Amino acid sequence: MLPRKNQRPRFIQITQLSLLALGLSAANSAQALDLLQTWERTRAHDPQMAVVQATLSSSEALRTQAAALWRPQIQASAGAGLSTSSSDITGAQFAAPGFGQSNGASFSTSIHQGTATRLSFSAKQALYNPERDAQQAQLKKQAEVVVLQADLAQQNLMLETVQRYFDLVLAERKLAVMQKQYQAITRAWTEAKDRFALGDTPITDTHEAAARARGVQAQVLATDSELQMARLVLAQATGLSPEGLKVMSPRAGEMIEHVPDAASLQAQAQDNNLGLRLQKARVAMAEQETRKHHLSASATLDAVAIASRDRLSGNGDFGSASNIQNQQMIGLSFSMPLYTGGWREGKLQESLSAQGQAEAELALQRLQVSQRTQMRWLALQNGQAQVSAWSEGLTASRARLEATRLGRQVGDRTTQELLNAENDAANAELTLLSAQLQLLLSRLQLDALTGELSIDSLQSVNAKLVN
Repeated sequence: MLPRKNQRPRFIQITQLSLLALGLSAANSAQALDLLQTWERTRAHDPQMAVVQATLSSSEALRTQAAALWRPQIQASAGAGLSTSSSDITGAQFAAPGFGQSNGASFSTSIHQGTATRLSFSAKQALYNPERDAQQAQLKKQAEVVVLQADLAQQNLMLETVQRYFDLVLAERKLAVMQKQYQAITRAWTEAKDRFALGDTPITDTHEAAARARGVQAQVLATDSELQMARLVLAQATGLSPEGLKVMSPRAGEMIEHVPDAASLQAQAQDNNLGLRLQKARVAMAEQETRKHHLSASATLDAVAIASRDRLSGNGDFGSASNIQNQQMIGLSFSMPLYTGGWREGKLQESLSAQGQAEAELALQRLQVSQRTQMRWLALQNGQAQVSAWSEGLTASRARLEATRLGRQVGDRTTQELLNAENDAANAELTLLSAQLQLLLSRLQLDALTGELSIDSLQSVNAKLVN
């Protein structure tokens, strides 16, 4: 059912109330939330940052393990229990001062359920151990991987935060533009009905305006849902209430002052891109894993020292008895596996395959980073010109709209032409804003690709925003 001539559409009343509530909440805010404030609050509240911190905490533990591999290992052991022991020796030669020498002597001892104790101390220092050396290098690289993963996650979160912020900026503007367009089309609809009643225009103008009004009304409802969702996502990330969020839009003028040349950007990306550095570290870990299983890494040489004392005492077949053994040793220990049943060869083949895969993934990632860097560079090269063109297009669309409105009043333009002009002006405004936001985001994405994304990058983009 279409609204009567003097009846205000219910949707306009609802949206005006929502805009009034939004205006009151913005008035209570001391200032608009800029990008830097948004990022700081996101770092403090977003659960992803807790994941980053938990990831970072393991890097120090890995470095500690790496340092410990070449330090001495000292071990103490003690034991006690019940033990039974017996020994029989025959055909022995016995000699003692004052007793002379006797052949064919026999000796027998036994202890039943005696008390046995053992105390031992040992120390071991690796002198030559290629496998352990490779393991230490792996642990150091693994610690580097952990840090790079945390840096990459934080970088992605920063870009995601900017995207959330810009999504809210665009959703707010889009809703405002759609509401304005809906009001203008509703006026054109009312005018078309009045003119039809006077016999000045055909009924098709009224139907066309009604169809456009309903179509734009549906877009307004969809845009309002987008806005609420964008506001909720940013609020949850920052810990602020959705009603208190007031974001800033791009100012008019040049968005990007300077774009470096493509060759230098490509070189920076290949050297500093966090994803590439992460994959290079994984390749290095795979190389060390291969080194661990080479035959040349199987031999080991250690300095060892051992001191032990074993004591057994109790009663046996020949009365009470005790046996005490003390041992001390210091020297070198050499180990070399001669045959492992094919296990070492199998592990070597496995590690070589893993190393080849890591190297292939690195080559693929290099190509992808190069392509993305070139794409972002082209976006910046042409982006400012596109923004300027859309800005001029918006000016022309608004001028056309005003001329069409005037022409419609005097009868030189049709309702269809007015509706088209309204639609073109709205699209031009939203396209310009979208192009501005995408240009600023591309600047940050290029910094991320070249490993240069930082607070300074965020500050540079933030300077392009105004209330």
